[in-house]
Amino acid sequence: MTYLTRVTTAAGALLACAGLFAAAPAQAAPRASFPLSDNWLYLTVVRGETAQAGDRHGTLLLCDPVPLGYARAAEACSELAAANGDIARIPQTKVFCQMIYAPVTVHAHGQWNGQPVDYQKTYSNKCTMEAQTGAVFATEH
Repeated sequence: MTYLTRVTTAAGALLACAGLFAAAPAQAAPRASFPLSDNWLYLTVVRGETAQAGDRHGTLLLCDPVPLGYARAAEACSELAAANGDIARIPQTKVFCQMIYAPVTVHAHGQWNGQPVDYQKTYSNKCTMEAQTGAVFATEH
């Protein structure tokens, strides 16, 4: 079972726009017409230590001009802004997680302030993942 099971409407719109751009002759478009800002991430969370090809369902997190993607998008964008887009620099919250091994693997790719982001890590369980990554991968809540 995949934790993130839907791609947001924004991702669908992005794919639709990509299809339109691919069908049309290559032309320079003004920056304002492109659907993504400099701060966006495509997030996936899957059960297990490795993700199978069919398990790659995720959520598109857009942070500019307003946070979009899921219920905690504003919180996730704020945490990412404070960490300058580096998920590993998000301060860990102090919570007690059960010592049950139920691994989850997360992956984020996109860009932050024009710089590429590619983050992947396997956590021992969902509680540990959320304690170490804040709201970034907490797209179910």
